[in-house]
Amino acid sequence: MQTNEEKLIKRAVRGDSSAFSVLMAAHERQMYGVCLRMFGERNVADAQDGLQEAMIRVWRAIGRFEGKSAFSTWVYRITVNACLDELRRRKSRPATSMDQLVDDGWTPKDTSAGPEQKAIQSEKSRALKQAVNELPEDMRAVIMMRDIDGYSYEEIADVLGINVGTVKSRISRARGKLRQAIMKNRELFDTDLV
Repeated sequence: MQTNEEKLIKRAVRGDSSAFSVLMAAHERQMYGVCLRMFGERNVADAQDGLQEAMIRVWRAIGRFEGKSAFSTWVYRITVNACLDELRRRKSRPATSMDQLVDDGWTPKDTSAGPEQKAIQSEKSRALKQAVNELPEDMRAVIMMRDIDGYSYEEIADVLGINVGTVKSRISRARGKLRQAIMKNRELFDTDLV
């Protein structure tokens, strides 16, 4: 017996845009979350553009979905790759810095902390996000997938089309770079945890 998703995929492959819309509605939140994290959580416009590009890519490629992995994994892979492609195109263009976001008035919300704690938390957040944003795209992708989204090494390898050893190596190198960034700001962080 076919699942509803399988039926929708078959209809979308035949060009049924309403079936495709239903499929995308089921995955849109996850896709948008990936785009937000890849482009920086305050960069909503770029995340929306990335989501749109990923959906266009899914529409164009849906006929090639073979069912070897879950549809959600396939969609995740397309979304990550759409974001990575855009980030690579931007390398020669200046990016919005975390400092600019802070200057524009962004601060994390923490209603229980006093002004000093808020300032420290804001600075911690800024430093960590800057460190993540400075990671090469391939390292940023695996860190996001593993430490934020909770994917297994095998799932990450499947999504990115690389072997598990490469995933582990990239995660290790990314964590090392993040550890170095934290040590540069050790006054902000509990360095016993590093």
